[in-house]
Parts: sequence; C-alpha cells; structure tokens
Amino acid sequence: MRADRLLSLLLLLQNRGRMTAPALAAELEVSVRTIHRDIDALGASGVPVLADRGPAGGYRLADGYRTRLTGLTDTQAGSLFLAGAPGPAQELGLGADLAAAQLKLQAALPAALAVRARRIQDRFHLDAPAWFREADPVPHLAQIAQAVWDQHVLHTHYRRWRGEVRRELHPLGLVLKSGIWYLVADVAGAPDVADAHGAVRTYRVSRFLTVDTAAERFERPAGFRLASYWQESTSRLDSVLHRQTADVRLSPRGQRLLPMQFGAAGTRALADAGPADADGWVRLRIAVESQAIAVGDLLRLGTEAEVLGPPELRRALAETVTALAGRYA
Repeated sequence: MRADRLLSLLLLLQNRGRMTAPALAAELEVSVRTIHRDIDALGASGVPVLADRGPAGGYRLADGYRTRLTGLTDTQAGSLFLAGAPGPAQELGLGADLAAAQLKLQAALPAALAVRARRIQDRFHLDAPAWFREADPVPHLAQIAQAVWDQHVLHTHYRRWRGEVRRELHPLGLVLKSGIWYLVADVAGAPDVADAHGAVRTYRVSRFLTVDTAAERFERPAGFRLASYWQESTSRLDSVLHRQTADVRLSPRGQRLLPMQFGAAGTRALADAGPADADGWVRLRIAVESQAIAVGDLLRLGTEAEVLGPPELRRALAETVTALAGRYA
C-alpha cells in the first residue's frame, strides 16, 4: 500500500505543482507526519522533491522533472476507457481529442493491459441521458466549457422559470446529471444573489439564450471544489423540496414500485416501514414535495397505495380522483 501512496504523492506533485503537507495529507487521507516520511522516501529514491519555506511554501518537484511512470493497474487502465463517455465528450467539443487520447493510451499500455482495456470497451457502454427523454439542446456548451477551462468571464442572457435575467458569471465547472448539463458559476456584480451559501449558483445550460465570452479573466475562489459543492447543493435542494411527509399504505406491488417512482426517498421510507399486515400491505411515512406535486407523484402508484394523511393531502387526492372519474365516466 505504501508504494501506491508514494506513486499517488508523486503524481499529485507532478500534476498540481507546489502543495503543502496538510493539503497532501488531506488528499491521501493520511497524517502530516506520514507525508513528511513519504517525502523523505521519494527523495531517497532519487525523485527531486524541493521544500519551499514560508507562508506560500510547500513541496514541489524540481523544474523540468516529470515521470513517465503511471503505475496503472489493469482495472485502472480499463476504467479510463469508461471515464470519457463519447456523447458528452462530443457535446463539449472534445470528441476527437478523446478518441486520440484513447488511441495514444492504448498504444502506450503494455500488451496485457491493452487487451483488457479493449475488452472493457467491448463489454461496457456509458449512456448518460435518462430513459425516454431527448437530450437538452446545448448550443452554447462548448463555448461555456472553454470559458471554464480558460477562466474567462461570461456575459449571459438566461431564462429562469420566473423570467429572463442577464448575468455576468465566473464559470467554475460543468456537471452532467441524468443527461442534463449544468453550469456552476460565481455570480459577479449581483448582490441580490448572495445569501448564506454565497454567490455560487447552478444554471441549466440549455436555458442560456446568449453567451458572450469576455477577454477578462477571473480568479477561482480559494478552496472551491466542484464535487463538494455539487454534493452539498443537491443535498440542500433535497431538504428544501422534501419538507413535507405523507402517511401511506402500500400493497406488495406498491412496495416494489415505490423506489422506482420516488428514488432514494422511497428506498428510505421502505427501510423504516412498519410490519406487513395479513395481506402484505405496509404503512410508512415518505418525504414529499409541495401538495400539488405530491398529488401527481402519489397517483402514479395507482390503486397500489392509499394516502392516510395529512388530511389536506388526502382531500386533494380525493378531489383529483373525483374529477378524473367525472371526466372519463
């Protein structure tokens, strides 16, 4: 395991440049003391690791030093051919680059790893879009991606659900979620946007009406991590949307449908369900969105569910079912 860690340490310094011992320790999930020992081990093995003192100091590799060693295992080599989904890469304007990179990687791999990589390509395919839904049109995606990479300011015209808005954005990253592209950006010069979570916001790329790339560049916020922001943002959205709960009785078939219709919320609700009755029905409490949305979601379970409460939700369901019965009588 230490050899793997030393290799990871070497590649971190090679790819990111100067890093402090605490930053390296956080990346490798070890103590700062262990990092110091590993740095000494790299130096003893002939790797020119330099230590810069002072507040802006840290460890770095000597100028011009690079290792050709990748340390790829067969599983890691194969996974590289899964990491770049061709559809999203094409949308980003990187389709040709991805194909060329994969060819170069295959040519550089030892024979055994190259065979395994080709086998993985033949047996696994990544299809990012959700089922039965066309991908969003994203004519500005490649331009936005270039601005993300080059750290250029964007002047945008965006369509929100409550109206259109013009924003100056500092694009921090792109996320592909269920076939939909999102831009994570710092909103510049819009004090009305800032709140307890700062001025970083998420924008659906297909809703940009116009995008103009400025010559001006920006500095990324210190310590910003796209994956961490996305996880926190989605968790925050889930807590905001699912503030209400519904008491529900479910048939055995309804219990199988619930995770498919409600996702993680349905799975959690089933895990906490009460004991089944003689007919196999269970009673549970599930997190739901606003009443109008909850009515539609719960009706998708059909006769396999009965909503017991709250009373206002049960009444809303009854009124909807009555109206439907009158329409189709």
